[in-house]
Amino acid sequence: MISSVQKISKILNCFTKEEPALGNLEIAEKLNMNASTVNHLVRTLCQEGMLIQDSRKKYRLGWKLLEWSNHVMYQQDIYNEATPFCERLIRKFHGTVHIGMFDAGEVRFVLKVQSKESLPVPTYIGATKPAYCTSTGKVLLAHNPALIKPTIAKGLMKLAPNTITDVPSLEEELKKIKRQGYAISNNENELGLYGIAAPIRSYTGQTIAALNMVGPISYMNGRNREDMIKNVVSTAENISKDLGYISAL
Repeated sequence: MISSVQKISKILNCFTKEEPALGNLEIAEKLNMNASTVNHLVRTLCQEGMLIQDSRKKYRLGWKLLEWSNHVMYQQDIYNEATPFCERLIRKFHGTVHIGMFDAGEVRFVLKVQSKESLPVPTYIGATKPAYCTSTGKVLLAHNPALIKPTIAKGLMKLAPNTITDVPSLEEELKKIKRQGYAISNNENELGLYGIAAPIRSYTGQTIAALNMVGPISYMNGRNREDMIKNVVSTAENISKDLGYISAL
């Protein structure tokens, strides 16, 4: 398996600005690989959209790579644009702020900013959490229905006292989140934690990420709760505007 991945990486690296199109034999000669092996691999890469074949039967880098590149650019844009807003949020409230993006039924955190006064939260940049029981994940699911099926397919396991573990209840929760514009995770993913999340939209209007603020239930669900919700939502909206999103309202 590792050997195949290495061969695929070498094939993709053959394509350069000087040589954007290559035939099967040209790739085999460049890499000193068996032509039939190269043929098998490039056909697979074409099926997956990583290579395309032109009218001369030569191969070029495919649109899938551009799609992945856009995802990486989005993550960098989000990081650059969001950090000042997140820092402003934790100066006002003693919580931990994350930005998460969907990744195969889970949320992957691409940013974390923590107040010095907040209690430690067991997360880090690159970490993943289940989408169905986190405020960040529920926002992403509520605004991207196509993501619900792969999430449910991984199972709805009980991780904390209030974890939603049945599909009808989750679907109702997601409808509510879409209506109100934010999500709450109250003792659902980590014991004792409370999260508030809101959507981050790209210039196309698609919800590509979510911002949340997390902290102990006693603090997050206290007398400042409504003010926290308002600030989390407005912070996510400001990040969205900086990414080019223009509200229809």
